[in-house]
Amino acid sequence: MKKVKRTFLYILIFVLVIGLGGGSFAVFGTYSSGSRAGVIVKYSTKGLFFKTNEGELNVGGISKGEAGDIMPTIWNFSVYRGDQEIDKAIQEAVLGGHRVRLHYEEKYFQFDWRGDTQYFITMVEKVPED
Repeated sequence: MKKVKRTFLYILIFVLVIGLGGGSFAVFGTYSSGSRAGVIVKYSTKGLFFKTNEGELNVGGISKGEAGDIMPTIWNFSVYRGDQEIDKAIQEAVLGGHRVRLHYEEKYFQFDWRGDTQYFITMVEKVPED
Protein backbone atom coordinates (compact mmCIF):
# COMPACT_ATOMS: atom_id res chain seq x y z
CA MET A 1 0.00 0.00 0.00
CA LYS A 2 2.86 2.34 0.81
CA LYS A 3 4.37 1.77 -2.63
CA VAL A 4 1.05 2.61 -4.33
CA LYS A 5 0.83 5.93 -2.45
CA ARG A 6 4.40 6.83 -3.38
CA THR A 7 3.79 5.97 -7.05
CA PHE A 8 0.60 8.03 -7.03
CA LEU A 9 2.49 10.95 -5.47
CA TYR A 10 5.20 10.76 -8.16
CA ILE A 11 2.60 10.68 -10.91
CA LEU A 12 0.78 13.66 -9.38
CA ILE A 13 4.01 15.68 -9.12
CA PHE A 14 4.91 14.79 -12.74
CA VAL A 15 1.47 15.89 -14.00
CA LEU A 16 1.71 19.17 -12.04
CA VAL A 17 5.18 19.95 -13.40
CA ILE A 18 4.07 19.24 -16.98
CA GLY A 19 0.90 21.30 -16.45
CA LEU A 20 2.82 24.27 -15.02
CA GLY A 21 5.38 24.09 -17.83
CA GLY A 22 2.69 23.93 -20.50
CA GLY A 23 0.70 26.72 -18.87
CA SER A 24 3.76 28.95 -18.63
CA PHE A 25 4.56 28.27 -22.27
CA ALA A 26 1.00 29.14 -23.32
CA VAL A 27 1.00 32.41 -21.37
CA PHE A 28 4.55 33.63 -21.90
CA GLY A 29 5.69 31.87 -25.11
CA THR A 30 6.31 34.06 -28.16
CA TYR A 31 5.73 32.69 -31.66
CA SER A 32 7.26 35.61 -33.55
CA SER A 33 8.22 39.25 -33.20
CA GLY A 34 8.50 42.11 -35.64
CA SER A 35 7.23 45.56 -36.48
CA ARG A 36 4.67 47.24 -38.69
CA ALA A 37 4.37 50.89 -39.68
CA GLY A 38 1.31 52.93 -40.44
CA VAL A 39 -1.27 55.29 -39.00
CA ILE A 40 -3.34 54.24 -35.98
CA VAL A 41 -7.00 54.69 -36.89
CA LYS A 42 -8.63 53.24 -33.78
CA TYR A 43 -7.65 52.63 -30.17
CA SER A 44 -10.14 51.61 -27.50
CA THR A 45 -10.68 49.79 -24.23
CA LYS A 46 -13.07 46.87 -24.59
CA GLY A 47 -14.67 44.24 -22.42
CA LEU A 48 -17.30 43.78 -19.76
CA PHE A 49 -15.33 41.95 -17.08
CA PHE A 50 -11.83 41.85 -18.55
CA LYS A 51 -10.86 45.26 -19.93
CA THR A 52 -8.42 45.02 -22.85
CA ASN A 53 -6.80 47.71 -24.99
CA GLU A 54 -7.30 47.10 -28.70
CA GLY A 55 -6.28 49.06 -31.77
CA GLU A 56 -6.21 49.15 -35.54
CA LEU A 57 -3.28 50.24 -37.68
CA ASN A 58 -3.73 51.31 -41.30
CA VAL A 59 -0.55 49.89 -42.82
CA GLY A 60 -1.22 51.51 -46.19
CA GLY A 61 -1.56 49.81 -49.50
CA ILE A 62 -4.86 48.66 -50.79
CA SER A 63 -6.76 45.43 -50.97
CA LYS A 64 -9.76 44.47 -53.01
CA GLY A 65 -12.92 43.77 -51.02
CA GLU A 66 -15.59 41.19 -51.80
CA ALA A 67 -17.64 43.63 -53.84
CA GLY A 68 -14.60 44.88 -55.77
CA ASP A 69 -14.24 47.93 -53.50
CA ILE A 70 -10.77 49.21 -52.79
CA MET A 71 -10.12 49.41 -49.06
CA PRO A 72 -7.15 50.13 -46.78
CA THR A 73 -5.20 47.29 -45.20
CA ILE A 74 -5.96 47.24 -41.47
CA TRP A 75 -3.90 45.34 -38.88
CA ASN A 76 -5.43 44.65 -35.45
CA PHE A 77 -3.32 44.65 -32.30
CA SER A 78 -3.59 44.50 -28.51
CA VAL A 79 -1.75 46.29 -25.69
CA TYR A 80 -1.09 44.72 -22.31
CA ARG A 81 -3.21 46.19 -19.53
CA GLY A 82 -1.16 48.41 -17.24
CA ASP A 83 1.51 49.26 -19.85
CA GLN A 84 1.19 53.02 -19.34
CA GLU A 85 4.15 54.02 -21.54
CA ILE A 86 2.84 52.26 -24.65
CA ASP A 87 -0.73 53.37 -23.94
CA LYS A 88 0.40 57.02 -23.75
CA ALA A 89 2.50 56.77 -26.94
CA ILE A 90 -0.43 55.28 -28.87
CA GLN A 91 -2.83 57.94 -27.54
CA GLU A 92 -0.42 60.65 -28.74
CA ALA A 93 -0.13 59.00 -32.16
CA VAL A 94 -3.91 58.86 -32.50
CA LEU A 95 -4.29 62.52 -31.54
CA GLY A 96 -1.38 63.65 -33.74
CA GLY A 97 -2.38 61.49 -36.71
CA HIS A 98 1.26 60.73 -37.53
CA ARG A 99 2.85 57.49 -38.74
CA VAL A 100 4.26 55.14 -36.14
CA ARG A 101 6.22 51.93 -36.13
CA LEU A 102 4.74 49.37 -33.75
CA HIS A 103 7.02 46.60 -32.47
CA TYR A 104 5.08 43.51 -31.49
CA GLU A 105 5.24 39.96 -30.19
CA GLU A 106 2.91 37.33 -31.58
CA LYS A 107 1.79 34.86 -28.91
CA TYR A 108 0.97 31.19 -29.47
CA PHE A 109 -2.44 31.49 -27.82
CA GLN A 110 -4.96 34.28 -27.33
CA PHE A 111 -6.63 34.50 -23.93
CA ASP A 112 -9.73 36.68 -23.57
CA TRP A 113 -8.47 38.39 -20.42
CA ARG A 114 -5.24 39.51 -22.16
CA GLY A 115 -6.52 40.82 -25.49
CA ASP A 116 -8.57 40.12 -28.61
CA THR A 117 -5.56 39.43 -30.84
CA GLN A 118 -2.35 37.42 -30.63
CA TYR A 119 -0.28 40.55 -31.46
CA PHE A 120 0.89 42.52 -28.40
CA ILE A 121 2.72 45.83 -28.78
CA THR A 122 6.10 46.07 -27.03
CA MET A 123 7.33 49.45 -28.31
CA VAL A 124 6.05 52.47 -30.25
CA GLU A 125 8.28 54.67 -32.45
CA LYS A 126 7.23 57.81 -34.27
CA VAL A 127 8.23 57.57 -37.94
CA PRO A 128 10.11 60.72 -39.00
CA GLU A 129 8.50 62.73 -41.76
CA ASP A 130 10.53 63.14 -44.96
